[in-house]
Amino acid sequence: MITPVMPTYGRWDVAVDHGAGCYLWAADGRKFLDFTSGIAVTSLGHCHPHVIEALTEQANKLWHSSNLFRIPGQERLAERLVQNSFADTVFFNNSGAEAYLKGFGPAMDGFDHVAWDNLNEMRAAVTEHTAAIIVEPVQGEGGVRAPSPNYLKGLRDVCDEFGLLLIYDEVQCGMGRTGKLFAHEWAGVAPDIMAVAKALGNGIPIGACLATEKAAVGMVAGSHGSTFGGNPLSVAAGNAVLDVMLEPGFFDNVNANAKYLWGALETLVGKYPKLFERVQGSGLLLGIRCVVTAGDVVAKAREKGLLVLAAGDNVLRILPPLVVTKREIDEAVAILDQVAGEWPAQ
Repeated sequence: MITPVMPTYGRWDVAVDHGAGCYLWAADGRKFLDFTSGIAVTSLGHCHPHVIEALTEQANKLWHSSNLFRIPGQERLAERLVQNSFADTVFFNNSGAEAYLKGFGPAMDGFDHVAWDNLNEMRAAVTEHTAAIIVEPVQGEGGVRAPSPNYLKGLRDVCDEFGLLLIYDEVQCGMGRTGKLFAHEWAGVAPDIMAVAKALGNGIPIGACLATEKAAVGMVAGSHGSTFGGNPLSVAAGNAVLDVMLEPGFFDNVNANAKYLWGALETLVGKYPKLFERVQGSGLLLGIRCVVTAGDVVAKAREKGLLVLAAGDNVLRILPPLVVTKREIDEAVAILDQVAGEWPAQ
């Protein structure tokens, strides 16, 4: 049967109606503690008051004007991203990625994949035709994995040795998710180009490509464009997000709660070794490598009012809003404990 909405997602049986902070309510009245953050998007929680205020003010003035005009809010957001990163310049687009590969092959030629966190394999893959290395500083969909401490430095060394660009994909791990504005800051290793999106607009579609002046030399008038990228409404959201994230003490609180959640999850894993193997990830981008099927844990948690995700390598992915409280962390872990406690005997 043909449905009005193409069935490209395996959608949950939850019709979301409204949200506030770390909670979502379904149209049928069910309440959920949302530890998905819209897949690392609503990092300030649902309907954050400051973002609402900024969007309301902008919506009463102008939503869209096209990039044929100067957009003051866009210029301000670009300046702030430059001031708080390695970059010299920014290009705005609509999101991190909207390309689906499975079923739409062949894959675009020119990309060679190497094993995660393996510098020897990376170096061996470099040829005279190699132009750049692209990597997530912390993997999200691929299994919520943080690399070894010197991995990014090793990639930078390879790029510098062979004259390559180092490109970071911080669409999921960036914008505060690991406890710093950008995940690569923990390693202190800057890229030449970086993609960010998701949490940049806290749910309003916006993405950005940050680059050094040297890397962006080809981005001249007419070389690229975007109809909606960086329009007045989206950059109002982006600036509101930065207002909150750049407040003194914001990331101190994120890191304190990340440490608290990590400890609680390690206790959970230790209690149920037949179900869970280990905790992994960084900041509030955390995962539990499962012994049982991670997707089954996701479904059982949802039945009890907790929204979490699965990721590659059979990992339970946990992405609370960055404004989560210890009380909400306790509530989430208690639900996971209940799910594990009721699991069929192994």
